[in-house]
Order: sequence, then C-alpha cells, then structure tokens
Amino acid sequence: MEKDCFDEIRQKLIDVPGGKCLAVRCMLNRGEAVRDFEDQSLPSDARIKTVTYELYPGIEISYNYFIGEKFHFHHRHRISVMAIDHCCRGRMGWEMGDGLSLYFGEGDLSFHMNAQCSESEITLPLGYYQGLSLSLDIDKLEKRPPEIIREAGIDIRSLCQKFCGERKAAALPASRHIEHIFSEVYDLPERMILPYLKLKCQELLLFLEMTEPAESQSLDPYHSGQTETIRRIHSQITENLSCRYTIEELSRQYLINTAALKNIFKSVYGLPIASYMKHYRIRKAAELLRESSMSISDAASAVGYESQSKFSAAFKDIMKMLPSDYRRQYK
Repeated sequence: MEKDCFDEIRQKLIDVPGGKCLAVRCMLNRGEAVRDFEDQSLPSDARIKTVTYELYPGIEISYNYFIGEKFHFHHRHRISVMAIDHCCRGRMGWEMGDGLSLYFGEGDLSFHMNAQCSESEITLPLGYYQGLSLSLDIDKLEKRPPEIIREAGIDIRSLCQKFCGERKAAALPASRHIEHIFSEVYDLPERMILPYLKLKCQELLLFLEMTEPAESQSLDPYHSGQTETIRRIHSQITENLSCRYTIEELSRQYLINTAALKNIFKSVYGLPIASYMKHYRIRKAAELLRESSMSISDAASAVGYESQSKFSAAFKDIMKMLPSDYRRQYK
C-alpha cells in the first residue's frame, strides 16, 4: 500500500529535518562515512537523503530517499559523468535545463548526463521517491578502467553515447530484466553492500551493452510546457473532490487534445486519469480515517462518493481492507 511505502521512506529520513538535504558518502580506502547537510534551499515539507558508495574510481552508486512535492535541486557536475537512475518506489519528474521533462516510475531506468540536471526542478507526483543512481565518469573510466569493464569488453563512451547522445535524456520502462538486476539491492546487510553492488554494477552494464534503446519502447521526454499544463489540470481535479470532470471538458478548457492529455497525464502520474483519481480519493479518505474522528460516511462524501457501498468497494480494492477495518488499526 502507498502508505506503507511513504512510512518506510519517512523512516529512512528520520535523521533529516524538514527543508534539509543530508548527503552521506562512503569512499574507497576511508574509514567512517562523511555526513554533510547540503545547502539546497528546499521547501519546509521536503526532505532528501543520499547515501553514496564509491565502488571504483569513476563509479559511484547512491541510494536516494526523497519526500516532498516540487523543489529546485542543484549539484556540482563533471561534463563527462552519465547518471543512470532506477526508481524503486514512487515517481519522479525532472525538468532539465534544455526545457525537457522526463518522468519515470517504479521499475523504470532513466539516463542523462550530469550537466543536464546540475540545475533542475524535481517533481514527485506521489509525494515520495526511493531509488538508486549509478554515476559513470567517462574520462576516468577510459584512463583507468576497472576490471569489471575490462573483462566485459565494454566501451563506456559508446555506451553513454547510445543512451545520452542526440536524445540528451532517455528512460527504459520497467521489465523483468531490470527487476532481476535491482530486486535485492535495496535491502542488504551493511557488510554485503559493497561486494554486492559491484556485482550488480557489472550486471547492469552488461544488460545495457546488449540493449538497444530503439528496440526497447523507451519512455518519451516531454516539453516542460506540456507537463505544466498537466500539473494545472491535476491541481484542478484534486482541489475539490466533489467535482468530477470528463476528459472532453478538460481538453476544451486547457486547449489540449484528448489523446495528448491522456498520454502525458499517464506519463507524469503513472496511471490513466480515472484510475489515478480513484487512488487519489481513496488515499485522501484513508488519511481522514487515520487522522480525524470523521465518520466513514462523511469521509466517503468528502472525497466525492455519494454511495457508501461504492466507496467501501473502491476502498477495499485499493487498500485491501474495508474502511471500518482500516480505521480500527489507528484507533
């Protein structure tokens, strides 16, 4: 359930105050990890934590935990570094410097050169994100390639060009191959992290070496203006849950054709509009049942359900239990 995801990520961020970004770095041949609160000027409701492990000179892997809605993010960058991001939970949108927006969700991989996101806007459509980033410094790896690259015969510059050439940014949708690579990397004992990540790094690079983006139904980036329109539509349809809008009404109001509206909304928020609004209404109802004394019938009405039986069926479909059973867990 989404609440479980949010709570687990919040636990990872228990040592991070609101509006702060904690960077933890575990470098080769050093003792204790270095902890540092970075100056990111985040909104008070946003919290970020990154835990970075240096696997080899030129290769780093970071575990990323984000909570918030939308915030500006900046970092130092090297022109020669490509970042590969895997989303474990939630969704993320990146508005990059060239006017492109890239959204990806659970199980997806994204690719971009670090210079693309050194100054960027990050949007978390579900309010949370957990993922992993692999950073490859092309210049360093060409000068002194580690054994995992030498023995696999991987041309690291060609690999980066394949995914971040003319496209500048790209994403591969979730697949069983990607799931196999990342399924166990998020819950490792501390002593196993480095050796296991080194194995998985080589496995990922070999997978990408054999993958052609043109054949993989890659996810499309959109222009920021299109995604801004979709976010305005999202604000309208979630502001007053007693109102229900048709695709045609929204299309006319925002001067966007129905096919584009449906496609971009699903890319940004991960679900078709009708399915998303069903989930959104039930999440809000669950919040009311957890955090207020409102009756179940009043909670149903507050999120736009006139029929309590339809509300109970929808609630059980999303939360896997009846509203009455859910409330008993918190009272």
